This record gives sequence, C-alpha cells and structure tokens, in this order.
Amino acid sequence: MHVFEATEASDALVAAFAHLIPQLSSSNPPPTREELADLVESKASTLLVAEHEGQIVGTLTLVMFRIPTAVRAWIEDVVVDGDARGLGVGQALNETALDMARSAGAKTVDLTSRPSREAANRLYQRIGFEQRSTNVYRFDLTSS
Repeated sequence: MHVFEATEASDALVAAFAHLIPQLSSSNPPPTREELADLVESKASTLLVAEHEGQIVGTLTLVMFRIPTAVRAWIEDVVVDGDARGLGVGQALNETALDMARSAGAKTVDLTSRPSREAANRLYQRIGFEQRSTNVYRFDLTSS
C-alpha cells in the first residue's frame, strides 16, 4: 500500500471519489473535478490518498490552520473502500496525517466519528485518539 498527497484532480481521483463518497455519506454528493481541484490547491488542506494494487482505496483530508493559540489540525472525511477494509488503509492514512501535523507544529489533532462507525472508532482509539467531553455545535447556513 502507498499513501501520498494528491497534487491534482486527475481522472482517477475524480472516479475514486465518485465511488468512495457514497460509502461515507448518503446526504452529500461526490465532489466535482473543480471542487477536488480547489481542495488539492488549498493551503489549509492536504488530501491524502491510499493506493493498493494500483487502485485508490481510501482518502483522508487533513486540515491545518493557525489560530492565535496554536496550529490546529483536524482530520476530516476519512473513507476506505469496503472491499479494502481490514488491510490497514485507515491506519496508514491516519498515521501519515499525524506525522504531517506533527511536522507542521500542531500539538493536537482532532476528528469526529459517528458512533455507528464502530470499526473506525476502534481504529482511532487503537492509534491513540482519546474521546473528549465536549459539545459539538453546528449551525446550518442552508436553513437560515
């Protein structure tokens, strides 16, 4: 398996997201080529891709930004193809992201995961993530 940073919105990447995003979210469509290009070109985000036997089998987005008190790092939209689960794809993606965040000066890395994603939650705990007691709030800009 090979984990690398995406540098362009290639045909293979667009096709992979069309296949992977429905496995992550039933309420959001896969990103367009233009949206993937924006993501790949953003200074605040790094799109990590995992390949196995020449196929894209997983992705993770690492978001890092400076705030007055620190460099913040978040892992978002981790998705591993159902046929590749159990091969260590999620762990490889997360460990790569943690190394990148550490190198950028982040002191912590946050993520959220639905309780129903039991295997993912076990992975995060096994890697060393700790569940926090916090309130997560969301304001829906589409409904106001």
